[in-house]
Amino acid sequence: MIPELGHFSLILALCLAITQGIVPLIGAHRNNPGWMAVGARAAHGQFLFLAVAFACLTHAFIVKDFSVLYVAQNANSMLPLPYRISAVWGAHEGSLLLWAFILSAWTVAVALFSRTLSATFSARVIAVMGLIGVGFLLFLLATSNPFERLIPAAMEGRDLNPLLQDPGLILHPPMLYMGYVGMAVPFAFAVAALLDGRLDAAWVRWTRPWTTIAWVFLTLGIALGSWWAYYELGWGGWWFWDPVENASLMPWLVATALLHSLAVSEKRDTFKAWTVLLAIFGFSLSLLGTFLVRSGVLVSVHAFATDPARGVFILAFLGAVVGSALTLFAWRGKEITAGGEFSLLSREIFLLTNNLLLVVACATVLLGTLYPLLMDILGIGKISVGPPYFDSVFVPLMLPLALILGIGPLVRWRKDGVAAILKRLWPAVLASCVLGVAFIWLANSPGSVTQSVSGSVLMTLAIIIAVMIVLSALQGLAGRSSGGYEKNPLSWLKKPRAVVGMTIAHVGVAVFIVGVTLASAWSIERDVRLAPGDTKTLAGHEFAFHGTSEVMGPNYLAEQGEIRVSRNGEEIALLHPEKRTYLGKGQPMTEAAIDPGLTRDIYVALGEPLGDGAWAVRLYYKPFIRWIWLGPLLMALGGLWAASDRRYRRRGG
Repeated sequence: MIPELGHFSLILALCLAITQGIVPLIGAHRNNPGWMAVGARAAHGQFLFLAVAFACLTHAFIVKDFSVLYVAQNANSMLPLPYRISAVWGAHEGSLLLWAFILSAWTVAVALFSRTLSATFSARVIAVMGLIGVGFLLFLLATSNPFERLIPAAMEGRDLNPLLQDPGLILHPPMLYMGYVGMAVPFAFAVAALLDGRLDAAWVRWTRPWTTIAWVFLTLGIALGSWWAYYELGWGGWWFWDPVENASLMPWLVATALLHSLAVSEKRDTFKAWTVLLAIFGFSLSLLGTFLVRSGVLVSVHAFATDPARGVFILAFLGAVVGSALTLFAWRGKEITAGGEFSLLSREIFLLTNNLLLVVACATVLLGTLYPLLMDILGIGKISVGPPYFDSVFVPLMLPLALILGIGPLVRWRKDGVAAILKRLWPAVLASCVLGVAFIWLANSPGSVTQSVSGSVLMTLAIIIAVMIVLSALQGLAGRSSGGYEKNPLSWLKKPRAVVGMTIAHVGVAVFIVGVTLASAWSIERDVRLAPGDTKTLAGHEFAFHGTSEVMGPNYLAEQGEIRVSRNGEEIALLHPEKRTYLGKGQPMTEAAIDPGLTRDIYVALGEPLGDGAWAVRLYYKPFIRWIWLGPLLMALGGLWAASDRRYRRRGG
């Protein structure tokens, strides 16, 4: 009866979500403290019942209860316990339950840590999040019940998708969902502020840390997904502009713009209309990503192939959320004041341009993702929009964005002058040119491919801009240090955490730019035929193949290769790439072998057997590719540091 207990818990959670979404709104309208207080209590109850439901589904996987349809479709008796647990969110129904559970956790967190907000405003925020919960719980119960019984029970399950049987996929979905669902918090704050008719400093100050935390989770989730695709799919790349990858990138771009807009709204009491719209569209894009993944309208390694009727439900929910929020904005928008004035040469203008570029970049990704779907719906034909489109329209927007990031911290608020900016800027520009060229010369990859003049110029420019971002961020932080950075190198520890966190995040962006630039420019790959005893050379490294042997995993059989990698006669790595066949579905999988390093990865993937012990093997040399994920780690660290700023814990009015 445990699955039935989980199903009943979902029904009770829905009842509490309806109470949470309606009663506090009425209480806020009537200024009834008792009714307003119901929201927080209902949120706690909803969280409790969703936790029970999630625990019941997890129990069904652990004990291999194949009388539950969802368990029978996504696990079997040979699946190791960690992957049986991660299978809970490995397909549509369970991942949607995880989404609803995370939303309830965010709501409880808001209720607990926003007690210093006014009772009316807090009640409206919690009510909006309750209404969002109603939508997802209705979706779960009406179309995606994870506790549906299979009668008679299956003797054996079908197994979890082998692509998902990986440690990276244990963490990636929860992390990404924390970011997706976290964007509901600034959305709820924006809607509550519009209902309240007050878009003041208190609203901005309380929205900013929640947005930052959601952005941190989105950043980590996207980085984890990219890392998983790199080492698990056996193709050596880190981003393919897959529609589901794009679905996570779009809310991240808007969330990044929202963070910068909130900073201006808090500092200068301007950009408030921008801030509200970005909060609305950030969560709307999270819902759009849900639609793309679960509607069955696209094919992706990340997508859940499901009934399109479910997509109609999400699309209707998306329309209701966006439509009601924009209608409210149109009604209350006239009450949003312009705020502080600023000149055409000021930090506000640089941040406005930053936001415009981020929004335009998001629009280009949205167009490239939806255009094939629109063409198909209109009957014009099936087309594919891939990396060439995104490389030609998205990447050019990133160069001016990075340049603004390198200049912006040195520009003053409200008004500045060209001569003053140049005086502050020229040391950073000169140092960036020298250090950037020196870095390229010192880091030059052995055996790197010869580039065109234009390619070399763009690579050099990108590295110089990356160095400039670091130097200007540190110079900007030093300029804020009352004690003088030169006199006291530790004076930055006394600065507001929001400022220090911003600096760390900007350094993370620079590290990411270096990783993307050099990994793209200097990566080398080679497809070879290797028989036992053969040796091939790539980027100054010798790859000696010593054949394969059969190994048995917990639920798979594999041919495991042995490749010794040496340089100048000295062995530096022993790699064991595998070609696995999973017993549940008989599905073949490639497990790459990687020798990681801070400045390079050596990556080997087995292809197909060619007879007589020979194999098709793909060899990669990947300079600085780890920096692609080191950058987001620094960004996330900076975000967490900024979110912990003590001024966000003051009374919000």
